[in-house]
Amino acid sequence: MNAPTAPSRPYDPLALAVELIRCPSVTPAEAGALSLLETYLAPLGFRCERLRYSAEGTPDVDNLYARFGTEAPHFCFAGHTDVVPVGEKAAWTVDPFEGAIREGRLYGRGAADMKSAIAAFAAAAERLITSGGFKGSISLLITGDEEGPSINGTVKMLETLAARGEKIHHCLVGEPTSVEKLGDMVKIGRRGSINGWLTVHGTQGHVAYPHLADNPVPRLLEMLHRLDAHVLDEGTDHFQPSNLEITSVDVGNTATNVIPASAKAVFNIRFNDLHTGASLEKWMRSVLDAVTAEKGGSYTLKTATSGEAFLTPPGDFSALIARAIEQVTGITPELSTTGGTSDARFIRAYAPVVEFGLPNATMHKVDENAGVDDISRLADIYEAILRGYFSGLSS
Repeated sequence: MNAPTAPSRPYDPLALAVELIRCPSVTPAEAGALSLLETYLAPLGFRCERLRYSAEGTPDVDNLYARFGTEAPHFCFAGHTDVVPVGEKAAWTVDPFEGAIREGRLYGRGAADMKSAIAAFAAAAERLITSGGFKGSISLLITGDEEGPSINGTVKMLETLAARGEKIHHCLVGEPTSVEKLGDMVKIGRRGSINGWLTVHGTQGHVAYPHLADNPVPRLLEMLHRLDAHVLDEGTDHFQPSNLEITSVDVGNTATNVIPASAKAVFNIRFNDLHTGASLEKWMRSVLDAVTAEKGGSYTLKTATSGEAFLTPPGDFSALIARAIEQVTGITPELSTTGGTSDARFIRAYAPVVEFGLPNATMHKVDENAGVDDISRLADIYEAILRGYFSGLSS
């Protein structure tokens, strides 16, 4: 990769997006993406800090925190430069790290998720800063760990800021939230996610002598049936119903005449704000205990909650973003909580957070791409958000 050159003014979001895509920053590699971003932000007066974190059993991760100004209110843009692997490279019609432009679309890993959004925000920030006259602070909280374990990135950056007394008043995450066209959806919350790993224990034996063994498979099937058949809720005003999905069932038995010693399953629950990870684990164990009491045996359940459900209630902040979108696109966005998790689940503990970015149809796919016009208009929307924010919306 060539060393980044000093950018020309005004900043072109498309040009920066191309340069960022050319940094092969497959998580957790930085690959020059954060260094490139610094070359755009530092000349504007941003104080740029590289924050590197590590934890046992996880890769070290480079992150970037860049802030312009010291006064309140503090508007933060959060995002990530790490990308998922390209998958089957031969299936791509372009080099995934070339940043090729074809028929009005920018192709490459990270074009949609979410290097183009970072570029758009950098361009919007430059427009506001060079025009002057606003009071407050703008920052970019950019991690290299969003597509990875999410341990050495946003979480620890937020802890660092809080420990030194830096308060974020509002945050915009640039994840690709639009669906059919730019501006049709804004995320004001996300469902929570909890994974469960269930092992039902038995006693191995010959199938011809079942009385000398203890088959765990029927108990596992009954447990899964009861978990899956239960209606967790009917949804809420802002959230769709919670759902449990069984993602794996495994016995690992290669013999046809052996009763296995154990049977395993994995499942995930995406849940709304009627539940917490702790309340769902309690419910799961009550179901499993009931089956065990009826049918005997024992089980082991391991759970991990990757994020709790959260909602930024519709109000001045979401209305500001909606107005900016309408101003540029003429579209009134839907305020939604659908989809998977994002780093907004960590930010919500520190500040009101809303997510808005490009259409998400090609993220993580072969030939990931974004419309050139959409990237330009996204910069216009982000600029309108910043101008509206510093013209009146406060903490």
